[in-house]
Amino acid sequence: MAEANPMLSLDALTFESARGALEQGCAAIAAGETIFDLGGVSAADSSGVAVLLAWQRRALKAGQRLTFINVPENLQMLAALYGVDQLLPQS
Repeated sequence: MAEANPMLSLDALTFESARGALEQGCAAIAAGETIFDLGGVSAADSSGVAVLLAWQRRALKAGQRLTFINVPENLQMLAALYGVDQLLPQS
């Protein structure tokens, strides 16, 4: 089983937290992290989907590909609704 990212500690992926989450994730990617555990996320909206996509773009630019684990169901449903769920691999 893959190790979860210890640098990423988020409780929300919402409009209010998106900027901080984006910065935290980009720092983790720059440090070489590729597995993002979203198990602590208790609130998410469409901004969360945008953050996940931005992280994935940043990782791809760095020659990496992220894997997301413990993705909240509502975030999975939003990604599927927008047709981007295949861009956000989960383990």
